[in-house]
Amino acid sequence: RDFFCTMTLTVIVGCSRRMSRDAFTVSVSLTVHSSSFLLFLRPNVCAMQQVKGTDKKYFTNCKQWYHRKVCGKPTVITYECCPGYERIPGEKGCPAALPLVNIYNTLGVVGATTTKMYTERAQLREEVEGPGSFTFFAPSNDAWAALPAEILDALVSNVNIELLNALHYHMVNRRLTSEDLRHGSSFSSMYQDFKVHIHHYSNGVVTVNCARLIKPDQHATNGIVHVVDRVITAVSNSMQTIMDVDGDLETLQAAFVTAGLTNILEDEGQYTIFAPTNEAFEKIPPDTLNRILKDPVALTDMLNYHILKHMQCAESVVAGTPMETLQGTTLEVGCDGDSMTLNGKAIVTKKDQLGTNGVIHYINELLIPDSAKTLLELADGSSISTATKLFVEAGLSSHLTGSEALTLMAPLNDAFKGTVTMTPEIRKLMTNHILKEQLSSKALYHGQELETLGGLRLRVFVYRNNLCIENACIAAHDKTGRFGTMFTVDKVLTPPMGTLMDILKSDDRFSTLVGAIQTAGMTELLNQEGALTFFAPTNEAFSAHADLNRLYHLGEGLLVSGGVSSHTRVTPLQGDKLEMGRNYTVYVNKIPVADADLMATNGVVHAVNSIIKPLRESTGLDVVVTVAFLFFYLVYAVSLLLFSSEGRS
Repeated sequence: RDFFCTMTLTVIVGCSRRMSRDAFTVSVSLTVHSSSFLLFLRPNVCAMQQVKGTDKKYFTNCKQWYHRKVCGKPTVITYECCPGYERIPGEKGCPAALPLVNIYNTLGVVGATTTKMYTERAQLREEVEGPGSFTFFAPSNDAWAALPAEILDALVSNVNIELLNALHYHMVNRRLTSEDLRHGSSFSSMYQDFKVHIHHYSNGVVTVNCARLIKPDQHATNGIVHVVDRVITAVSNSMQTIMDVDGDLETLQAAFVTAGLTNILEDEGQYTIFAPTNEAFEKIPPDTLNRILKDPVALTDMLNYHILKHMQCAESVVAGTPMETLQGTTLEVGCDGDSMTLNGKAIVTKKDQLGTNGVIHYINELLIPDSAKTLLELADGSSISTATKLFVEAGLSSHLTGSEALTLMAPLNDAFKGTVTMTPEIRKLMTNHILKEQLSSKALYHGQELETLGGLRLRVFVYRNNLCIENACIAAHDKTGRFGTMFTVDKVLTPPMGTLMDILKSDDRFSTLVGAIQTAGMTELLNQEGALTFFAPTNEAFSAHADLNRLYHLGEGLLVSGGVSSHTRVTPLQGDKLEMGRNYTVYVNKIPVADADLMATNGVVHAVNSIIKPLRESTGLDVVVTVAFLFFYLVYAVSLLLFSSEGRS
């Protein structure tokens, strides 16, 4: 850990020696800032991340500093003497080791004065001052103050039983350092051997019954004190019992029974359940909710989507993190200030209801995974709202809400130009955006043919940078629903309507080209089966009276615009290579494509308004001229920089 920080500092200082004066100033300021971590390397100094504007602190190390945020709030790095040490004026770090005292007095040393007071009231002082080796999870003063008044009154009004039992539950009859508090372990407390449950998370947070250790490892002569941020209570009920007795979870409990998943609530384990309240279920449209509740597969998927495979206390979350659910997909569990979030939304209303086999967090929204949705529900998104509206207006809702195994190709809103009004042609087009089987994009292969509900057969093209069905390329990850899959695509589908020659003859822009092709006897070539890419000059291109090499404009293979990346090579039927690229538009040999992806049964047409010429190869003279230009430009830039520096000085 220290080596990581030291190396970082060395790199900054080393670079600063090679920079200009201005750059050196910046580097030095960074170095001074970074050098504060040297305090961390001095004897018995601990680094803390403190949330700005609060007293909330987290032990940290240099590898976590770059986050500089906890639950979205900025933090500052502070340095404190490690537990049991203090500073000596004039000495580096915290060299003075404090004398150990018993647990009772240690409670005062660490600032847990309320716990110390209640220890005396409950007549526990003699025990924690006497012989033994104890671990005391001592609630902070703020933890006691946060208890509801009725609970605190019940404890202090019966100090010899209730308060004593509560304090004994915070104690373990052996010394346990933070290193002994391993993730998932549990220890018998001194209250009727009820277990306390430990979780030691990868981000360094340690919890006991979901209370965070805020001052760990405060050693005493007869044990050790860990200050925690809340008062913990004995855990005796399973998650099943918690749900049984809470009326707010009645609908959820019934759903678990219907799905046959009550074993998760009853059996041993370490789960996290995000439990939707009755109100959360009521927010769902009745038709959708009834469909899911009556479908065992969808219901099981939905409930498992609310369950994490491990136990996640709220205090262990310091930033949004994807976590795997029993359903198989992930939820992003995060936080925003004091609020716990799911998928970026602050919908957790009650946290850390601890059971013997896990923890429950209450939420006010029902989470429905894609696997429990119909195709129409999958398409309910702002980025494809135009397509969704057209599918409904085309009368295709019954296909998208039923149990047919289908794949929906949903174009992004940007794929539609202007306002689209429903016509018989548009209805037919939208029907051809639905494929007759449920597919996964990962199972598609080049040359595969897919049948649509409209009876057309569409081709699959696999490129280095894209996967396309005709001219429409997949623009997002698949969404797999209950019966169907949705592909989000970047363009509205243009199915092939004839051969290359048919496409050219049906478009008046190519009338000159069509005449030239017929004169040259190339009609058969453009009508026969195959896969060609034709960069077709429009009448405008011919108006420049440029010479046309028709075979140079024809490339081997079928390349749609979505398959073009920078420097994509196409082999022409005659002549040197064609080079394609894109920068907001598609280019071929630096000529912009005016209209791309006119799909044919034996290829694709890309319209160009200029005759395409072979690219000129760079000569040795070109290279010399370029290098010389760059050299003189560099000299000019440096001279300006030096002149500017002298002026400031």
